[in-house]
Amino acid sequence: MPTEPLYTAAEMREAEATHEGPTLELMERAGAAVSDALLRRHPDAGRVSVWCGGGNNGGDGLVVARLLHAAGLQVEAALLAPEERYRGDAAESLGRAKEAGVPLVQEAGPADVVVDALFGTGFAGAPRREAAESIVTINASGNPVVSVDVPSGIDASTGEVAGAAVRASLTVTFHGRKVGLAVAPGRFHAGDVEVADIGLEHGSTLHHRAGASALSHVPRRAPWDSKYTAGAVLVVGGSTGLTGAPILAAAAALRAGAGVAFLCVPAGIYPVVASRTLEVMTHACPDDGEGNLTPEAAGVILELARRSRAVALGPGLGRSEGAAQLVRVLLERLDLPVVVDADGLFALAGHLDWVFSRDAPTVLTPHSGELGRLLGRSSAAVAARRLHSARAGADDAGATLLLKGADTIVAAPGQGVLVADLGNPGLATAGSGDVLTGVVAAFLARGVEQRGAAAAAAVAHGLAAGVAAERVGYAGLIASDVSDALPRVLS
Repeated sequence: MPTEPLYTAAEMREAEATHEGPTLELMERAGAAVSDALLRRHPDAGRVSVWCGGGNNGGDGLVVARLLHAAGLQVEAALLAPEERYRGDAAESLGRAKEAGVPLVQEAGPADVVVDALFGTGFAGAPRREAAESIVTINASGNPVVSVDVPSGIDASTGEVAGAAVRASLTVTFHGRKVGLAVAPGRFHAGDVEVADIGLEHGSTLHHRAGASALSHVPRRAPWDSKYTAGAVLVVGGSTGLTGAPILAAAAALRAGAGVAFLCVPAGIYPVVASRTLEVMTHACPDDGEGNLTPEAAGVILELARRSRAVALGPGLGRSEGAAQLVRVLLERLDLPVVVDADGLFALAGHLDWVFSRDAPTVLTPHSGELGRLLGRSSAAVAARRLHSARAGADDAGATLLLKGADTIVAAPGQGVLVADLGNPGLATAGSGDVLTGVVAAFLARGVEQRGAAAAAAVAHGLAAGVAAERVGYAGLIASDVSDALPRVLS
């Protein structure tokens, strides 16, 4: 799958170690890239303050200050560390800035644009008090902030934020995008991201960013396909008061290219669901008399599974004990790829062994709250450590895990993550997760392997949200708008 590399701090050190020339060359190129971006983005800026830490990121900042000073701007470099603490290339850059006449100050004055060069990719944890105060001052300035490589306070390798962190309007990052610029909460601090080539050779990275090219691996319908060879999806879900979720999932599977969709729902809600679906083949299954599926529904479902290539389990399923036991039975007996979402995930809490013991591919699609329940953690804890949590969930379940969010993370045991960050705020609407489930199921039914299917589905989902927003806007976007936009994205 064509992807963009996402670099950790360690991988960047490895890339820099292969550079055969003076490392000061890299610092000069980095500083030039930032100064060029600043002048391009803010052509009317007259005063610029550059906040420089005591490491190489501060050295990059001093190059920026020198070049902007040479360009005729009023520039001052605020040094977070005493001059004697600058070492190596950073000390050389400090000397060059002084020779060029750049004013060096301890406290920056008013400015039109602020350059954040406090911490680079080597930073992790929470900033110390003085640095945290500087970050708070930068954020409170109200000015556009250009961050050098990563916003200070962000863990470049994970996106985690343990304390104060700069909120940039633009981040100019070097060689390749860092993990922390793609994964929340770090990505929300980065603003626009520009990747600048500073002359390093590209090596291998563990994690990658999935873009539109991920869709090239989803087979298109061939002239000789029938509705069954195009991919048959079976959706199992629905309960009293939750009739829309399975309908959305089944419709999205069809919009995503599946040739046929079966929908198994409780007999008590069958008339409602059947009246709302035209292209979906809806089947009534045994329920408990209150509109919840029971384990007795397995017979009908397993028979339909013989005509299907993938199963979506959970949309609108409800949280009855009978529904939970049906999830257990189906995961034990289905030998097809299964995507588990919503109430199907609720049933799995404390029972990840139901998934771990499966031989067939399984994809779990939780949001932060659902993953927290699976891992025995709070939703806030998952949100604070999204990369770590997604990988932990995949390892514990022995399955592919898609952690939903503005940056959707796809993790699989023993592999790096794929990050899809193409969504928009319009996806924060009821039913959008059900649409995503249907897309994952359709791609699994088309024969895409589980990790690739999950990543491609997240990309398609995000792109479709963009197409839908162009038509109706973000504010009024609903899940069916996203589903209806899928054919345009995938054609």
